[in-house]
Amino acid sequence: MGRLISLLFIAALAYGGLYLYYGHVVRQAIDEQLEARGLTALEVERIDYDPLAPVSNEATIRAEVGYRGADATVTIRLQGHPIFSDEMRMELDGLQNLRLRFGVDGN
Repeated sequence: MGRLISLLFIAALAYGGLYLYYGHVVRQAIDEQLEARGLTALEVERIDYDPLAPVSNEATIRAEVGYRGADATVTIRLQGHPIFSDEMRMELDGLQNLRLRFGVDGN
């Protein structure tokens, strides 16, 4: 019984590391795509993805990007795995949310 618990703990620890590293790699890929298109002023503030995204070849990522007084949430579809695959394709699926701030922080 102790070996089973140890095995489950090690598997959970490995998956947790994979989940965090997946988020880091996806954020890097989004930043690279923005830079390649000359959109370096946009800042990726947060990304969200499903818990099973790191073990799937297709995933839907929600990225929150900001530019000065505007924030937008966009949906991005990934085809291919950013860690284990040589080819990965990112497609902008849609704009979910657009927020504008006026007069915040003296801007």
